[in-house]
Amino acid sequence: MMSEWNDLDMVQDPLFILESGEVYRNPTEVKMSQIVLPCHANHCGELSAGQLLKWMDSTACLSAERHAGCSCITASVDDIHFEHTIGVGKVVTIIAKVNRAFTSSMEVGILVTCEDLYTDRQWKVCHAFATFVARRTEAGKVQLKQVIPHTQMEQMDYSLAAERRRMRLIHAEIITDLLSSSTAQLGECQEHKDAVPAERTQVESVELVLPPHANHQVSTFGGQIMAWMENVATISASRLCNAHPTLRSIDMFHFRGPSHIGDRLVLKSIVNNSFKHSMEVGVCAEAYQGGEPLRHINSAFMTFEVLDSQRKPCTLPRIRPEPVDGKRRYQEAIARKKIRLDRKYIISCKLNEVPLSVPWDPSNQMYLSYNNVSALKLMDARNNWVLTSEKKKVRLYTLEENQMLCFKVEMYVSVPAEQTFLLLSDLRRRKEWDRHYEECEVITQADEDDTLYRIATPSISKGGKGQDFILLASRRKPCDARDPYLIALRSVTLPTHPPTEDYTRGEVLCAGFTIWEESTTVTKITYYNQATPGVLPYISTDIAGLSSTFYNAFSACSQFLEANKDSLASLAPAAMHCNRVTTVLSLQK
Repeated sequence: MMSEWNDLDMVQDPLFILESGEVYRNPTEVKMSQIVLPCHANHCGELSAGQLLKWMDSTACLSAERHAGCSCITASVDDIHFEHTIGVGKVVTIIAKVNRAFTSSMEVGILVTCEDLYTDRQWKVCHAFATFVARRTEAGKVQLKQVIPHTQMEQMDYSLAAERRRMRLIHAEIITDLLSSSTAQLGECQEHKDAVPAERTQVESVELVLPPHANHQVSTFGGQIMAWMENVATISASRLCNAHPTLRSIDMFHFRGPSHIGDRLVLKSIVNNSFKHSMEVGVCAEAYQGGEPLRHINSAFMTFEVLDSQRKPCTLPRIRPEPVDGKRRYQEAIARKKIRLDRKYIISCKLNEVPLSVPWDPSNQMYLSYNNVSALKLMDARNNWVLTSEKKKVRLYTLEENQMLCFKVEMYVSVPAEQTFLLLSDLRRRKEWDRHYEECEVITQADEDDTLYRIATPSISKGGKGQDFILLASRRKPCDARDPYLIALRSVTLPTHPPTEDYTRGEVLCAGFTIWEESTTVTKITYYNQATPGVLPYISTDIAGLSSTFYNAFSACSQFLEANKDSLASLAPAAMHCNRVTTVLSLQK
């Protein structure tokens, strides 16, 4: 249980004392506490996941409305992973707060914890990010006020919200592309002996939307729709395994349209595929009134397990898909499982659990890029850096945390921020000012914002081997004036570029630049690096104060930028322009 306490501490801010002496509390924070009663539980004595989803949505909606000052509706919910079930008699606490507001939408972070009143233990159940949209008022479209982060955790959430929003906007298109490419490689569906016919798991149910199911604007609560969807999905899963299943995760989903009091909601579900210890259930919600055609409200994919008496996953029977559409859903479920594992592995695990180098391929490009930028933003949000030394107007800071050494180098240049960003984005030009970059070649242009490079560095000892690195460089323009330009770097592995005898393969866990516009002509540049054994030899003497190598390099960087501040040749590497990314950037402005 000690690890549960540690996990809980990591997602909650320590006390922040204001100048007045009062304890700071986020003005958008809303907290709900509920004791789990038998009426909230299933026949196993565990809190229904549908009921939990209703509570989460209600709490998040209240937080969004507190910030917006008007009614809000649920637009989407990111992936949710349920780490634990909750028994009758336990206390569920849900904390929601607005992480960041955009034009008329906002991201709300939701943390769910469980408390055992008899042992005084607490543990995290899940966390989620939901997007809410402020409804139009009589005065017209709502322009949301900005969120002002005060604590380090709030600054992290604020910064990462922009990257999560970027991923949401391109999520559907990228998933469609990945499913198309993945299913084409899977071939025919495998036949399994004693497989359960998929049609046996089909469920259809209708619900009448009544006033208790809706908010004060007569729109159906998003959490209520999710609860009804979870109900039919659970029945489908139960029909496959003839046992009570446990919901483990829900994939990111979007509400396609509103539902109102008086609607008849038609809910349909079916098991798309089953694996050794899990199954995917697809569920769809449609609405109608009178004789009008069905309106698509929402679709979701839920992953279930069946646990034995020792709380271990049971082996599940295989599914025999229906012809045509059933086979398509069967194959797409296999592809989604791989995408889901990539996403969970790369995004959900803690930074110190991610291996230094992760294999890159198009199916995990979006998640590696997110992880790359997020790691740099988290480092940038740290407020406990220690100034080690300052020379030639270049400052060197260090941070030791969790047995990891990080350093940052900070300086100002008289070059516009956008030009600085363009010049530093092209790593091929870095050897013009950094002697540690001996060679740099572009391996592939993944999209307009992400490039794969091979970097070669000279040996630090006479007669020794040099090092080479395979780096993913992810660049981001500001979402608004509160964001910097970003160039994030991390190591990846590529089958086409294995280690060679001529070089020792080095790895970069997290590195990169943040570029802040101080004025139209002055820019603040900060370089970060989470030092790995391969990087430490290059910087150890600088940190110890025994040499000025790094200062010389960044002084040379300043001279390089100022010498090229009017150059038109500073454009990033020739990009294979990607329409979906261009669309995202235009939407972010």
